Amino acid sequence: MSLSSHVEELKRKHQNLSDSVETLQRSPATDDLEIARLKKQKLMIKEEISRLSSH
Repeated sequence: MSLSSHVEELKRKHQNLSDSVETLQRSPATDDLEIARLKKQKLMIKEEISRLSSH
């Protein structure tokens, strides 16, 4: 897998997590721990994208 395709895949995962967080936040039975876990994953992916993009 090339670097650019890896970064694109990470961006897709980040967007999917964003969509999931948004959906959960609109749900009446919101699981705060699940939202926090997803946000942490999002942040880790964003940091990885930044690290890879700076090379």
